[in-house]
Amino acid sequence: MVDVESEGGVTRIFLNRPEKVNALDSAALGQLLAALLRISESPDARAVVLAGRGKAFCGGADVKELSALTAANAGGFVQKIHAVCDAIRKLPVPVVARLHGAVIGAGLEIAAACDLRIAAEGTRFAMPEVRLAIPSVVEAALLPRLMGSGRAAWLVLTGEAIDARRAFEWGLIEQVGGDDAVDRVVQILLGNDAKALQMQKQLLQLWEEAPLSVSIEKSVALFARSKEQKP
Repeated sequence: MVDVESEGGVTRIFLNRPEKVNALDSAALGQLLAALLRISESPDARAVVLAGRGKAFCGGADVKELSALTAANAGGFVQKIHAVCDAIRKLPVPVVARLHGAVIGAGLEIAAACDLRIAAEGTRFAMPEVRLAIPSVVEAALLPRLMGSGRAAWLVLTGEAIDARRAFEWGLIEQVGGDDAVDRVVQILLGNDAKALQMQKQLLQLWEEAPLSVSIEKSVALFARSKEQKP
């Protein structure tokens, strides 16, 4: 359900349930989390590309598992989605989402947790949970930070899809393109200083959440650390 390929410091993770539009069930989420945790422990990791096999990146949470949830276990399932997103954000290396086809619901939350998002022409993005009588939760909270509160509200309140061009205009993705665009970004990342990239990723997440004064204070401390001479 999850394929992992590693070469030259770059790990490519593929969601691999093409017959289910790469829908996320508990088993797939478990495999994805395990792969991310392995990467976090690898000293050779420099970048991660997250993609999907088949015709789509991810069609969201598995409908069969969703329909079987009850008030008693629903929280546990969305916590599994959150655990994957949190692991992506905590990876010490940049994560690039290679998006195509459909990026829906939990799939969009996972994409939002990545550091950079590149989507092929024709990709469709949607948060249709309200049409299924449930709210969008966990890392849907990242959407206002990426695209602004009004545009995030449009996605989660209407459930309507937007295409890659609109997603780019709204700031949900950084580039419209295919494998060549992803490969180019990966090469740029590999050409940058690995330690500086780790620090920069930490700062980007801090800037999302901390007050400006705290962000500046922490930035100065990390800058000073970057100038420390290795023994």
